[in-house]
Amino acid sequence: MTTASPKLLESFDFHGLPLQNRVVMAPMTRARAGKDRIPNELMAEYYAQRASTGLIIAEATTISEQANGWNESPGIYTEAMVEGWKLTTKAVHAQGGKIFLQLWHMGRASHSSFHGGKLPIAPSPIKIDNGDEIHTPIGKQPYEVPRAIETAEIPGIIEEYRQAAIRAKAAGFDGIEIHSANGYLLDTFIQSKTNHRTDAYGGSVENRCRLLLEILDAVTTVWDSHRVGVRFSPNGSFNDMGSPDFRGQFTYAASQLNRYNLAYLHVMDGLAFGFHELGEPLTLKDFRAVYEGVLIGNCGNDKESAAKAIAFAALSLSLVVPLLVILI
Repeated sequence: MTTASPKLLESFDFHGLPLQNRVVMAPMTRARAGKDRIPNELMAEYYAQRASTGLIIAEATTISEQANGWNESPGIYTEAMVEGWKLTTKAVHAQGGKIFLQLWHMGRASHSSFHGGKLPIAPSPIKIDNGDEIHTPIGKQPYEVPRAIETAEIPGIIEEYRQAAIRAKAAGFDGIEIHSANGYLLDTFIQSKTNHRTDAYGGSVENRCRLLLEILDAVTTVWDSHRVGVRFSPNGSFNDMGSPDFRGQFTYAASQLNRYNLAYLHVMDGLAFGFHELGEPLTLKDFRAVYEGVLIGNCGNDKESAAKAIAFAALSLSLVVPLLVILI
């Protein structure tokens, strides 16, 4: 890090949150929480070792039992989980670090064995069909056709996000990120490939954004909006994603986030995680044209490419780790 541009190592006032430098750690699933999904001392040690970064975005963390679909990933839906996460937040803060929690609902990228035999849920009954299998508590299994969520169920899902936001605050996090990427529940609502609904949550680009925006309405009653981020993956094919109208859909969605004054919009703009090849990939420049706040550009960056992006943007906030660059 000593050879990096000095800008990467400068302290920064991030919406009133003091960062000791401009380096950010990307969220990465570790699967170290055990079968009970309660965060533990091993996880606290892992994050404390990385607390010299200015900001950590902790691994994807499920908001409810129904949201599960990854073996031994952590949750944030019980008081025991809150207490477990306190080990991490206290350890990171003791080292002078700052940490956000990424809130996750896996949607159709799950399996009935995680839910007592009940099918995973999704906006529409469209399964992942990419030739892969899912790792489950009973071994590798083919993906299933998910159950379409009833309109009447949606307020309950929104409330699960609000409760998760409350628990994240109680656990001592500095903020939260809403995971709306990579083929998980919220991404499948946004994208036309996976959302064939005819109610208020499907059809138009406006309706497909509705659930995300209603979740933001809910969680910003718990957190100041400058402590809430959102993640998109407009170019990605992971979990069998990619929609022909992706450019219009995601630029519209980003424009709607301006009303919230969020901490940031986290965009997986790089192609190293799989590209659906349905058009010219969306870039940070495309998002800068429609989104007014902090942008995170993630996937395939290293120190050199991040520095070039920062220099090109000629902007004031630059946070970098391999695979992650944040710009304002």
